[in-house]
Amino acid sequence: MTDGTLVTLISVGVTLLFMLGVPVFLVIAYWVVGCSFVLGLTLDNMGAEILNVFNKGFALLAMPLFILTGDLINKSGIARRLSDFAYACLGWLRGGLAMASLGACGLFAAISGSNSATTATIGSMLHPEMVKGGYDERFSAATAAAGGTVGIIIPPSIIFIVYGFLMNLPISDLFVAGIVPGALMVIGMQFACWIICRINGWGFLIPLQLNRVLKTAFGAWLGFFAIGLVLWGIYTGKFSPTEAAGVTVGFCIIAGLLSWLVSRLTRQDRDRTWQEKNYAEMLVVEGFTLWQVPGITMRSAEITGILAPLIAISVVMQQILSLLGAQQVIGDFVTSMGGYYAVLFTAMIIVFFSGMVLESLPVTIILAPILAPIAASVGVDPIHFSVIFLVGASIGFITPPYGLNLYVASGVTGVPYFRLLRYTVPYLVALIGVWIFVSLTPEVALFLLPDR
Repeated sequence: MTDGTLVTLISVGVTLLFMLGVPVFLVIAYWVVGCSFVLGLTLDNMGAEILNVFNKGFALLAMPLFILTGDLINKSGIARRLSDFAYACLGWLRGGLAMASLGACGLFAAISGSNSATTATIGSMLHPEMVKGGYDERFSAATAAAGGTVGIIIPPSIIFIVYGFLMNLPISDLFVAGIVPGALMVIGMQFACWIICRINGWGFLIPLQLNRVLKTAFGAWLGFFAIGLVLWGIYTGKFSPTEAAGVTVGFCIIAGLLSWLVSRLTRQDRDRTWQEKNYAEMLVVEGFTLWQVPGITMRSAEITGILAPLIAISVVMQQILSLLGAQQVIGDFVTSMGGYYAVLFTAMIIVFFSGMVLESLPVTIILAPILAPIAASVGVDPIHFSVIFLVGASIGFITPPYGLNLYVASGVTGVPYFRLLRYTVPYLVALIGVWIFVSLTPEVALFLLPDR
């Protein structure tokens, strides 16, 4: 039996395992081990490659720290304050609460950098409120799933860290390039949401009141400070992305602990007037105790324990794909399309369909090293292409059959997966429209980078 036949059989076998629900990491690991034996590679080689990833992966340290940041701002109550502010700004529009949930996703993403954490946090908080407010439960869950797509685009972004590590690009530049496209994704989804809610008459309106907006903005000051701290530190070069992640974690821990202490002392002080207590409650969030920090950290470590091995094993997968000539075949196919736009849209189509069956991490690790050099060879700016690539990968979070955010939203809301699909279509149309606009307009991603 030839090597090609054996590789084909192994590929078919692991595809069946994937369809049966075996975790992606194990599917890739089985494929890597099987193909290594076929190609005569030793397990020592795989171990050395994996170790090499982490030895050179200082930038990857930002990943667990930003995951921890997301859990901290959720537990502390900062995420709730951000969503209250978004609702105060948008509640006067038809579908205002749903639009506010999308805005809250953008604000949460600007601290956490994770799509699944964004969907889970905002979905669990606002889905019950949306259902009480007269929204269809399926639409409400789909809104949380769609909002989570910006989690990997608006900086800080875990997947931008991985992309920069793989392609040797400045992660700080990637972060800055994601700001405007991420904001456009939120606005595009909010517009689609507004249209659907107007057609169906969903949502109760609240008056736009300046005092309410200012009160909720003041109440969310810790969240705004955390966002500003990250963006200021990275944009000015004061922090590397990894240092920014560490600073943000430290800030969130201090803010959470002090908020819990202040709120507890305020409630116990009977001599304070109700105005003073109300002011104190606005100044601080619910917070958490020191004894809760290990539990929060453990949850973040569990997520990191899933992502980090996947990154490492996927790097070995790249090596095997190169030996098999797969990268050359894909590269020749894309290059044969012709000029700038033909190559660009062919790459986008490949990323879109790959995102339908794979999570963004393996899509990035497998395809970015193949497609990015080809795009650069026809004149696409590497930073611009990174944004195009990852916006396309983010759309995969709400495209079946994989659609990770759909599974997350289904889990936190209790709405069955297949009942969400109909209501993701308007959001898909909006996101694809923004994606095409970003791909045709490099300035959208690059104008905040004066040296490009």
